[in-house]
Amino acid sequence: MNTTILLVLVIISLAWLSSLTFLWLSLRRRYGKIFESKDSQDFSKILADLQDSSNQRLQKINHLQEELDQLRAVSANHLQKTGLIRYNPFSDTGGNQSFALAILDEKGTGFVITSLHSREATRVFAKPVKEGKEVKYEFSKEEIQAILEARKH
Repeated sequence: MNTTILLVLVIISLAWLSSLTFLWLSLRRRYGKIFESKDSQDFSKILADLQDSSNQRLQKINHLQEELDQLRAVSANHLQKTGLIRYNPFSDTGGNQSFALAILDEKGTGFVITSLHSREATRVFAKPVKEGKEVKYEFSKEEIQAILEARKH
């Protein structure tokens, strides 16, 4: 009976040893690329190098995020939205030769250029816009349409 128990324990031990060897080889294969390029460095040194590399990349990402935020803040003031409305203000002229052109920044501030074309003359006006609203001069319905069109974009 002692021999049978001993034989069972040896078989269990061999199975356990085989499974541990298989797991170790699997891990070695999976993580072998990390260890291959590091000339016999210990695991803690490899992990420290990876952590340093990760920290450097994180610093670069944070720096790029700060630059992106600065560029967004600056670009908010650039003229970037346009709206154009062509119309015929006078019944005695043909075609939609007159227009209202709104050019605005991200906040809706900028200007509207209006051109009124008649048979005798063409007149051009420019009016400031502050956050989509009149500043000094009253807007015509076409200028309001041009501003609304520009703010859509």
